[in-house]
Amino acid sequence: MTNKLKLIVNERARSPVAEAFRALRTNIQFSKADGELRIIMVTSPGPAEGKSTVLANIAVSMAQAGRKVLILDCDLRKPVQHSAFRLTGKGLTNALAEGMPVTSLIQETDIKNLRVVTSGPIPPNPSELLGTSQMQQILNSLKEQCDVLLIDAPPVVAVTDASVLAARTDGVILVVNSGTTRPEMVQKAKDLLIKAHGDILGVVLNRVEIDTDQADYYYYYGN
Repeated sequence: MTNKLKLIVNERARSPVAEAFRALRTNIQFSKADGELRIIMVTSPGPAEGKSTVLANIAVSMAQAGRKVLILDCDLRKPVQHSAFRLTGKGLTNALAEGMPVTSLIQETDIKNLRVVTSGPIPPNPSELLGTSQMQQILNSLKEQCDVLLIDAPPVVAVTDASVLAARTDGVILVVNSGTTRPEMVQKAKDLLIKAHGDILGVVLNRVEIDTDQADYYYYYGN
């Protein structure tokens, strides 16, 4: 079963949630004083914390700001980016397993400046595929096709895939579900990413309830 992600930034551009994603975009741009942020990975401690939805909306907000954005769906176990952007066809695993040129797998979306490489068929050995030298070559190739490459990676505590990728990125964003994720899981995710030489840019606390007064204040000013 596939889950349709909500592209709030595109569908409800004047909502407080969309504004929060634009603020997140700005924070990411200023999160690293030294060095360029060209490859950013988004993951979470466990499943169902919203990391794929957060990534898709960050991507849309960056594209709307005029940056050339490319999403690479590296969640080879439960991929969903193809459903968010209504895409079909071959993807990353076809490049890794069959040697297809990854640039030929880049798909356009309905959103200007935003393109996607979907996951492709689910393989039996995701972490082994993501750890190959060929994967590094793919990242290098895709990096040249955009201003920002956003990687959707599986939950870091559940499987090793995100740890395998972490050191190959310029930074990692950890998405944590408000009210349900245990603190020790967040700590473990942080420890695993640091051990893998990942540079954690920050944590997104997802699904936080917005106070009614705060929302009214936004609507007053935003309108």
